[in-house]
Amino acid sequence: MTLKEFFEQNPKAAIAFSGGVDSSYLLSEAVRLGADVKAYCVHSEFQPAFELGDARRAAEQAGAELEIIELSVLGDDAITSNPEDRCYHCKRRIMGAIKEAAFADGYELILDGTNASDDADDRPGMRALKEFNIKSPLRECGITKDEVRKGAKEAGLDVWDKPAYACLATRVPTGEEITEAKLRSAEKAESIMFDMGFRDFRVRWRGHSGLVQVTADQYEEALDREQEIQTALGRYYDYIEIDENTR
Repeated sequence: MTLKEFFEQNPKAAIAFSGGVDSSYLLSEAVRLGADVKAYCVHSEFQPAFELGDARRAAEQAGAELEIIELSVLGDDAITSNPEDRCYHCKRRIMGAIKEAAFADGYELILDGTNASDDADDRPGMRALKEFNIKSPLRECGITKDEVRKGAKEAGLDVWDKPAYACLATRVPTGEEITEAKLRSAEKAESIMFDMGFRDFRVRWRGHSGLVQVTADQYEEALDREQEIQTALGRYYDYIEIDENTR
C-alpha cells in the first residue's frame, strides 16, 4: 500500500502530532494528497519549549490546522512513579486527550507517525496505540526512517534532519520519581549544551550527578570541553560525566 492509497481509503483523519520528522512528513503528505486532516499536539511537562515551537512551524509548513492540547501528567502516580511501562501510561493519557478533542471536531480516525523502522517490541507506548485503534500509515506502507527523512527534505520541511528526540521523562532513571524540578533541570542543561553547539545528545540524571551522552562524532569535542561543560551545567548537577551514547 502507498500513502496515496491509504488516504484514498481514509480521506478524513486526525493526526497525533509532535513536530518531529515522522509526524510532520505524514501531515505534509496527507495535505498534499488532499485528505481532510487536522493535527493535534499534546503539550505536557515532558516536552521542552522548543518542541512546541517546532510543532507550530512544521504544521504551518505542511499547510495544516494545528490544535495544542495542554495536559498535565505530573498528577498521575502511574506516570511519575516511573515504572518500566511508564510510556504506556503516558501514551494512554496523551491519546485519550487527542481522541476526545478529535472526536469533538468530527474526526473518528486517529493516525500517528510510527514508521516501519520503529521496533514495536521495544516501545511500551505501542500497546496504547493498539488499545485506542490508532493507525500508523508510515508503518503500514513500509516507509522507513531514511525514506521519511528523504521525503521530508524533498517536501521542504525544516525538520527533515531533526534528530530523534525522546521526552524529558527519559532523563530520569526507571523507578526514580519524576518531578518538575528534575524535568526543568534537564531541559535547561540540554538548552545550554545546544547553545554550546552540540547536537543529538541527552543529559540524564544519575543520582545527584548528570550524564551527558553525545554521539560518536561529538565525543572528542565533548571531552576537550569537559571543564566548560562542568562549569556550565554545575548549577543543576553535582558532577557531570560524559558518555559516547545518546540512547
